[in-house]
Amino acid sequence: MMTFHREGRSIMLGSIALFVLFSVANFYFLKDLIFGLFLFLELGFLVLLYLVLQFFRIPKRTCTGAELDIMCPADGKVVVIEEVEETEYFKDKRIQVSIFMSPLNVHANYYPISGAVSYTKYHPGLFLVAWHPKSSTDNERSTCVVKHENGQEILFRQIAGAMARRICYYAQKGDQATQGAEFGFIKFGSRVDLFLPLGTKIDVQLNQKVKAKLTKLGSLN
Repeated sequence: MMTFHREGRSIMLGSIALFVLFSVANFYFLKDLIFGLFLFLELGFLVLLYLVLQFFRIPKRTCTGAELDIMCPADGKVVVIEEVEETEYFKDKRIQVSIFMSPLNVHANYYPISGAVSYTKYHPGLFLVAWHPKSSTDNERSTCVVKHENGQEILFRQIAGAMARRICYYAQKGDQATQGAEFGFIKFGSRVDLFLPLGTKIDVQLNQKVKAKLTKLGSLN
C-alpha cells in the first residue's frame, strides 16, 4: 500500500494540470500532422508526470527497530562511514554515516531512535551536489539532536542537494521523538548525515542500499 506526501500536493496537482494541458495541445496540433512526434511527446509527458508523482510516494512500512537500535532515517545509499569532528553541537569526534537519496528514492525522513529532541537548527546555504565534501557544512541544511533515555545523543542532518530546493523539518526542541516517526522531508535529491557516538557498532557498509525504518545502521551501547 502506498500514499503520497502532503508536501507534494501542490506540485502534483500542478504537474497533472500541465500534463492535461500539454496533452490536449499535442493531440490538437500534432496527432494528424506528425503522428510519430505526437507519440514521442506524449510518452515524454507521461514519463515526467510519473517521475514527479513517484518522488512524493510514501510506502506503508512498520519500523522494525528494537529499543537500542539505530534505524535508517532515509531511503538511499550509504556514501560515507568515517570518524570526523562534529563542529556544530558535540564539538568532538563522532562516527559519521551519510545516506545519499537520488530523485528516485522516497524522500521522507524518520527518527532513527526514540528520545527527547534536545536541539534543532535550520541553516540557509548553498545547493552543491549532495556528494560534494563541503555540502555537509555549506549547503542548506537542518540539524536535529535526539537524546535517548540512556543518556546518549544522536545528531542527524538533512542536507539539500543541487536539485533540492526546500528542506521541510517538523522536529522542535522539547518534542518527544518516536523511532520511525516522520521528522521531515526533502524535495528532489539530497542527503542525510548521522553523527553517532564513538564505539558504535556499524551494521552497514559503504555503497549499501538502505531503507528508512527497515535497515539497522547500528546500536546504542
